[in-house]
Amino acid sequence: MSRFALRLPGKRIGLLVAVVVLTGFAAANIHLVYVATSSQPDCAAHFKTPQENGAGFRAAKSAC
Repeated sequence: MSRFALRLPGKRIGLLVAVVVLTGFAAANIHLVYVATSSQPDCAAHFKTPQENGAGFRAAKSAC
């Protein structure tokens, strides 16, 4: 081994930890994007027509 490797083992451990953390962060974000684009939620119950008194929620553009 070289003297450099013997003198600075903390930098190698720090670099390894940084790589592991960044890999985990990237994997979590890739999974989030995959789930968001591959899932289709069920239709939620909502009013189909406007109510007279304005109460309740209505979808702006219903997909179902």
